[in-house]
Amino acid sequence: MAVDDALAALQDRLQHRFNDPRLLARALTHRSFSAEHNERLEFLGDSVLDLAVAALLYQRLKDLPEGDLSRVRANLVKQDTLHGLAVTLGLAGMLRLGEGEARSGGHKRPSILADALEALIGAVYLDAGYGAAEALVQRLFGELDIQPEMPAAAKDPKTELQEALQGRKMRLPVYRVVGTLGAAHKQTFDVECEVSELGLVERGIGASRRAGEQAAAAAMLIALKNRPK
Repeated sequence: MAVDDALAALQDRLQHRFNDPRLLARALTHRSFSAEHNERLEFLGDSVLDLAVAALLYQRLKDLPEGDLSRVRANLVKQDTLHGLAVTLGLAGMLRLGEGEARSGGHKRPSILADALEALIGAVYLDAGYGAAEALVQRLFGELDIQPEMPAAAKDPKTELQEALQGRKMRLPVYRVVGTLGAAHKQTFDVECEVSELGLVERGIGASRRAGEQAAAAAMLIALKNRPK
């Protein structure tokens, strides 16, 4: 299938026709391919996704308390779920990767596919506003079996930190990429996690931005546990 036809078919599956096709192209571009890559869109899409899924759960699970809503949302926005949705959309064959990343199987890597899906959500937000992005999230997640008893199994450090801070009635942590090292297809990300209300900053390193955030969150959890009461 020609590139233009493939992009048109993807937009049909998304049920969104881009006013600015450059946003779609960037959302599908890994940093190993070009300096014009999808990481900023992924950052934006991550926040839009959290809000849209929170609204979906608020409407659908009307009697569930805050803590349980957070548990269910964490189950829905985790990498495994996003990867599955990305595969269903056919993103694996649409990604633009550098030669080294492509040779190493980047088209099938769950973290890259999950990041691309978040970037697509961010691209739709920029292209047509929050309503269009929320509608996309509703379509994507509306087909999933969402139950109040969804487990909190294998809770990741970011989720655990978020719940710990919510339990203390504190704002969510802020994550920042403060540095990258290595070749484009083998980069490591140095990420900072800040809890401003406690004056705490911790850092973590990972093979992707997502992995770096998880490492930084894990370091912050240790700092919280060791902090004097």
